[in-house]
Amino acid sequence: MPTIEPPRNEAHKARQMAESFGVDTERYDRARPDYPDALVRRIIAAAPGPDLLDVGCGTGIEARQFLAAGCTVLGIEPDARMAGFARRTGVEVEVATFEDWDDAGRTFDAVVAGQSWHWVDPVAGAAKAARVLRPGGLLAVFAHVYDPPPLVAEAFATALRKVVPDSPFSAAPPKPAGDIYRLMFATFADGIRQEAGFGEPEQWRFDWERHYSRADWLDLLPTTGALTQLPPDRLAEVLESVGTAIDTLGGGFTMPYTTLALTAPRTT
Repeated sequence: MPTIEPPRNEAHKARQMAESFGVDTERYDRARPDYPDALVRRIIAAAPGPDLLDVGCGTGIEARQFLAAGCTVLGIEPDARMAGFARRTGVEVEVATFEDWDDAGRTFDAVVAGQSWHWVDPVAGAAKAARVLRPGGLLAVFAHVYDPPPLVAEAFATALRKVVPDSPFSAAPPKPAGDIYRLMFATFADGIRQEAGFGEPEQWRFDWERHYSRADWLDLLPTTGALTQLPPDRLAEVLESVGTAIDTLGGGFTMPYTTLALTAPRTT
C-alpha cells in the first residue's frame, strides 16, 4: 500500500523499517511487481554505457531486468537476507547502505534505485551518486504508484487501526498515492538540485495495470512497510479483513499502476 511509508523527509532515518523487508525474501520477490520494460529500455538508452549500480536492490527484481537487457549490474543492499537472495538469482551484491558504501574508486554509467530512494538521504545520496557516475551518466530513481479499490483500502486501514492502534500508519485516513509520491519525488528532486554535478531533474511516467486475485493481493500485503514487523496473529487478522473485502468484489480486482521515474544526467 503506498500510504504506509514514513514522512517523506524522515524515511531514510527509519532504519528498522528500511531493513525489515528481508523477513520473507521469497514472498517479497514473488509478490512485488516488475518494472515496465519501457522504463528499462529508456534508462539504458539515456545512459552512456551498460554499467549500472542498483541502490537498494532488494531481492534483485529490477537488477535482473537490466541484466536480461544486456547490462552489467552491481547491487547495493543493506539487508544481508535480501542481498543473499539476489545473489542466488545471479545478481552481484555488496551489503551496505548507499551513503556508507565504499565505492573503492569504481564508476558507473547509471545509478538506479527502484522503490528504494526514499530510504536514502536525498542530499547525501545525490552527492554519492554524482561521485560514482561517469561524465554523462544517469541517475534514475523510480517507484510504483497505485491505489487499491476504496473498499479494499478502507478494510486495510480499519484493520490496522484495530490491531496496531499506536502505529503511525494508523493515525490518519489513507491518502491518495499520487499525493504522497508527488511530495516524495519533490524531495528527491530538491536533493538532486543541491548537487551541482547534475542537470535539471526530469520526470517520466509509465501507466499500466495488473489484475490481482484475492490470493495475489494477500501475498503482496505482508511485504509492505506497515506489516513486515507485525506478529503472525495480528498479520493474519489484517489479511482476513482485507480478504473479506476482496470477496465482496468478486474475488479480485484490476489495479491501475503508474510507475514514476525521476532522472538527471551528470553534467560535470
